[in-house]
Amino acid sequence: MNLYLYIPLLSFAAVSVIMTLVYLWALKIKNNGIVDIFWAFNFLVIAFITYFLADGFEPRKKIVFILASLWSLRLGTYLLIRVGGHLKEEEGRYKALRAEWSNTKFFGFYQMQALSNVFLALPFFITSLNTTPHLNVLEYAGAILWLISIVGEGVSDWQLKHFKNNPSNKGKVCEYGLWNYSRHPNYFFQLMIWISVTIFSVSSPYGWLSLLCPLSIGFLIFKVTGIPMTEEQALRSKGEAYRTYQRTTSAFVPWFKKK
Repeated sequence: MNLYLYIPLLSFAAVSVIMTLVYLWALKIKNNGIVDIFWAFNFLVIAFITYFLADGFEPRKKIVFILASLWSLRLGTYLLIRVGGHLKEEEGRYKALRAEWSNTKFFGFYQMQALSNVFLALPFFITSLNTTPHLNVLEYAGAILWLISIVGEGVSDWQLKHFKNNPSNKGKVCEYGLWNYSRHPNYFFQLMIWISVTIFSVSSPYGWLSLLCPLSIGFLIFKVTGIPMTEEQALRSKGEAYRTYQRTTSAFVPWFKKK
């Protein structure tokens, strides 16, 4: 079978089995929040499968493997600490879904998460199968931006966690560090990760398919589960303080405060 089909299909089979086991565990502990942890770690599984089966240029494969694994481990560990710290208490959004969804619908949701893993890993497959025996300027630029974005996402997550861990900040708006310059620096760097991955892979055969990843992530961030839902919840919990934050702070791209 063509490796362009075989590696994605094998990857989906692997993460689908993982998500099925996670679904069964979630049923037992009554906490569907654990799906987020394994969604992040699934990229590590895909990175291993891709590295060992793809037949592309070795240095290119190594860059993809290292950066994809680093990002997966960083995000997975962060979610493991966040969600794992309250396994007996399900997060609000999943509580709301539990009231509306049947177990069958939740199982479908877990499998869709596995499918999204493979869809977003398209650039990993494409670049790891590229046999061109040298790296070009776009690949170097993409790799550097990818690493910067991973660090930026990690810093913004750590700053928010540090702010929330201080009891005196309860009910306050986080304007600490990067959050002073953007209301959603974590989302900004998340999108930058997929833009940088696209830059890295666009010069490979079929690289144009990578454009689907930042477009889909951007749609989710701006129109669905990202900024709209986050800000609705913040307005409910913080009221006028958050409205002031909205008026003075960039919604997405880190920038100086407005007067």
